[in-house]
Amino acid sequence: MDTAILPSTLLLTLLLSVGLLFFIRAATKDRTQTTQLISEQDEAVFMPQLQDYFRSRSYRVVEIDKSKNVVAFEGFVKPSIFLAFFLTLLAAVGLVCLSLVLSFLFPQYSLLFFGLLLLSPLSGFFYWQKAGRLEKVLLKLEPNFKDQVSFSKITVTAHRDELAELQKTLQLKPGNA
Repeated sequence: MDTAILPSTLLLTLLLSVGLLFFIRAATKDRTQTTQLISEQDEAVFMPQLQDYFRSRSYRVVEIDKSKNVVAFEGFVKPSIFLAFFLTLLAAVGLVCLSLVLSFLFPQYSLLFFGLLLLSPLSGFFYWQKAGRLEKVLLKLEPNFKDQVSFSKITVTAHRDELAELQKTLQLKPGNA
């Protein structure tokens, strides 16, 4: 093989490896957002539905601030087994590519380079350790009356997936921020 091709291929493979490392790290990133949602139900009907929803999702009430009308829920979010295996597979493919390029550059150490493949389960372990954590959900309920129609407006601070599931399950409409 041409000697100019191998170093450039190594450089590209190293750049892709850096991208893979950032991707694995990003899988554990906190994605907490704040949004306002509107329910067409009255506060007396809506609040028990919210509590039942979060109880069914294994959250528990940890704090109630009646002066600010804020309720804090807390629950443990389990890491995804699929994502742990997927990240391990991606790391294995990336390490095989790196090992191939290095074994072409340094053929005398080719078996040693393929030993790098044994590091791929570390990505799944890293994800598993970082992704399993306590999540906190903050709800601020604001009753509103508009044109003699009662509705409830809530400001929710939670993980973006939890916000989407809450909105879908309780059929809430996005509010004006």
